[in-house]
Amino acid sequence: QVQLVESGGGLVQAGGSLRLSCAASGRTFSRNAMGWFRQAPGKDREFVAVINWAGGSTYYADSVKGRFTISRDNAENTVYLQMNSLKPEDTAVYYCAAGGYSSLRRDYDSWGQGTQVTVSS
Repeated sequence: QVQLVESGGGLVQAGGSLRLSCAASGRTFSRNAMGWFRQAPGKDREFVAVINWAGGSTYYADSVKGRFTISRDNAENTVYLQMNSLKPEDTAVYYCAAGGYSSLRRDYDSWGQGTQVTVSS
């Protein structure tokens, strides 16, 4: 029921930074938890980060903890993923999703189209 569009991906050198954005439609945006997932070719989609509806709680995968920050601006219906100290293993298509406050794919109802992040060494 929520339409999501990611942007901000690109090519960056190892150690660099990128900020991904996800614009959401619908008046219910602020009441959804919002998550970020990523998927490399030939691999399953994996959890990255989630933020609850009010923005007061966040949870991160161990692989990105301390480097990535998720945030949301409910007035603009947008969720962000600030990615610092990027590593080549962060290379993937990044997807935002709306749903429950969870690290599980099955708890999310809506998904964006994805944006490519490539980190060179």
